[in-house]
Amino acid sequence: MLESISDVSMIDSPSQAQEANDQDLQVPMADVVRFIRQLSHDLRNHLNAVELQSAFIAEIAEGAELKGEVKRLRGMMAQLATALQKLSVTVADLRLTEMQYEALAFVEDLRAKVSTEFPDQSASIRWQITNLSGEINVDPQLLQEAMLELFRNALQHSRGEGEIIVRAGSDGTHFKMELEEPKKDFAAQPGSWGREPFRHVQHGRYGLGLHRVCRVIGAHGGKFKATYDPGRSALITSVVLPKVSPSQESARGN
Repeated sequence: MLESISDVSMIDSPSQAQEANDQDLQVPMADVVRFIRQLSHDLRNHLNAVELQSAFIAEIAEGAELKGEVKRLRGMMAQLATALQKLSVTVADLRLTEMQYEALAFVEDLRAKVSTEFPDQSASIRWQITNLSGEINVDPQLLQEAMLELFRNALQHSRGEGEIIVRAGSDGTHFKMELEEPKKDFAAQPGSWGREPFRHVQHGRYGLGLHRVCRVIGAHGGKFKATYDPGRSALITSVVLPKVSPSQESARGN
């Protein structure tokens, strides 16, 4: 028996039908990543063609003003190509090249890199390194890039007054690093950070930085956590990684 018209949910317009379809659409993250990588690749190919054409124009152009404008145009295209390349790297598959690394040496190298990357702001970062021993099995470059993203966020987004405190230490089985950022009236919900890419998008930022941080730390067998402490008016971001066990250390020595 057919349903009566009154029992059927009606869609009044094509726009409502489209909206209903969009709400039901769910795309696997792997498909989204393939789309981004292919789109970035295609756009960079177009930019390469434009770059070749602009180089030819620069050779035949007459007059300093025109040559200057062509040079400026090529610089703008180079910036776009760099942004597309960075986007591709952000969503790329992780290929770890791991090595056993002294935890203290990793922190000291990271500290030096932070000073180089953020020379005007590194003085506002206070490092507290205590009871740090043992080794961690990591891809130093990938892990350092992930940690730098945390510092970049801490220094650039809604920062409150006061120092950023970095604590690093270890126990018998784990290495832990913690960033404490001063923040007042913090309304965000950091518990889901890194797990919802593309949710917060703005000019030049696509919600992928912390997503990659979580992927890198997870690939190392570690854990990432962010919480807000209203009592201290501070955002606490922590990274925990397993230390190399004594049996692994002895195996390497043999």
